[in-house]
Amino acid sequence: MDVAQNSVRAEASLVYITVEESDRDDFLKITISDNGCGMTDEQVQQVTDPFFTTRTTRKVGLGVPLFKMSAEQTGGSFNIQSEVGKGTKTCAGYVKSHVDMTPLGDINSTISILIRCNPDIDFVYTRSTDKGSFTLDTRELREVLQGVSLDTPDVIEWIEQFLEEQTENICGGAEL
Repeated sequence: MDVAQNSVRAEASLVYITVEESDRDDFLKITISDNGCGMTDEQVQQVTDPFFTTRTTRKVGLGVPLFKMSAEQTGGSFNIQSEVGKGTKTCAGYVKSHVDMTPLGDINSTISILIRCNPDIDFVYTRSTDKGSFTLDTRELREVLQGVSLDTPDVIEWIEQFLEEQTENICGGAEL
């Protein structure tokens, strides 16, 4: 959530969130990319320092450093690329079987909250497992809804049900 919120603060109009996991290949990969304001090379070098933040409301920024740490503590990897005026791409890879691997958690609620709280931003959420994949693209929803806001209770309920059903299809059960 914290890393996706960075995209919102960067004034992105489009945010891609991709969660790929494989029991067969023992990995989980989370990628968040946006078309926001981007960062300078200097900012990219500092972004994993918890005492560096561009926010003026507090003096620490823990989202990216914790994202990086959680991946690396499993023997995984972390990468961030950014270009001023173009956007940012953050990717964390995890070794699923590692003792320090924390559960993914309720990613469906995270996606639903991001859409509900940011109805003017488009999100493309893709989830894939060994059993298949699905995508929720709010740009497609906007076309069908013809002006109905994404934060309308009926729309949010539909999004939540869609995410739950699709996750069941590709995970064979509830979120882990």
